[in-house]
Amino acid sequence: MGSAFGCMPKEDLTGGMGSRSKRGSKSRSQRKMAASEEELLHRQALAMAIQQHQLSQRFEGSMSRRIGSTSSRRRDLPDSITNGKQQPLILEDLETRKIILVHGEGFGAWCWYKIISLLEEVGLNPVALDLRGSGIDNTDPNSITTLADYSKPLTDYLHNLLDDEKVILVGHSCGGASISYAMECYPKKISKAVFLTATMVLDGQKPFDVFSEELASADVFLKESQFLVYGNGSDNPPTGLMFDKQHIKSGLYFNQSPPKDIALATVSMRTIPLEPIMEKLSLTPENYGMVRRFFIQTLDDRMLSPDVQEKLVRENPPHGIYKIKGSDHCPFFSKPQSLYKILLEIAQLP
Repeated sequence: MGSAFGCMPKEDLTGGMGSRSKRGSKSRSQRKMAASEEELLHRQALAMAIQQHQLSQRFEGSMSRRIGSTSSRRRDLPDSITNGKQQPLILEDLETRKIILVHGEGFGAWCWYKIISLLEEVGLNPVALDLRGSGIDNTDPNSITTLADYSKPLTDYLHNLLDDEKVILVGHSCGGASISYAMECYPKKISKAVFLTATMVLDGQKPFDVFSEELASADVFLKESQFLVYGNGSDNPPTGLMFDKQHIKSGLYFNQSPPKDIALATVSMRTIPLEPIMEKLSLTPENYGMVRRFFIQTLDDRMLSPDVQEKLVRENPPHGIYKIKGSDHCPFFSKPQSLYKILLEIAQLP
């Protein structure tokens, strides 16, 4: 049905891995320099998350986030995207260079900082958006009651594109519902849609339905969940969902991610608006069905198990399937190089 993407060598862009020769192949000063670069990168990401140091670009009222320096990353360019002379690949004849990165539940644009840097390195134009009530968007998550409202930064961005301009959408986890909604609204402005271990739902299905087999039915979940937030008071229906720091650290999302990225998530994740993920989507063949879809499976995922991911692609077959071995639910942290190579391959498909 599509090409499978095998396991990449285990890597960590933060510099935390790599062999150490007993003979000292790297000088102590070089190691200190690498450590300093690593610390600087994470300081920048953390500062963004807590709004002490913000690097943002605005587009007609929607917020995009860009983090990290690309000037020092040339040496990390993977062999698979270089030609025989080991020169950086020149990307030509692309339908679009613009890749819109849509975060999942509780996350924000900040989570894409590694992928943004890698995509920019080869001349692509990544734009990471904060959905409403996420990242540094100041909307109260408990006030968001529809998927249309939650996804408004994305649909506003697409609405303001030039008539002949197209983008590639990438949606992570529950961000799959937002890009599905956008595909229904603006199919002619979307070249391809990439579902990254995401809620690739069918017409009439709720995003929550994707997780219900593992968590419980919606009714049981709403009665028993200890993670529910009652923004309108305990006498009213729940308005949000929030994992506390201990659950974030427990490995549900980050069983393969570097500790510093887990720390970043711990201080950055916000309440998840509940009603948008309980809303049934209306998707038509004439709109949603006209956009080519690709699904990226993460094979060490504890949040959305490989079995559930297989069920998603079986029930709603995409145009292509890729797999990342050794990745948890957040490959932008745990396997950034592998994820980047897949996105690059998809961008080059005619």
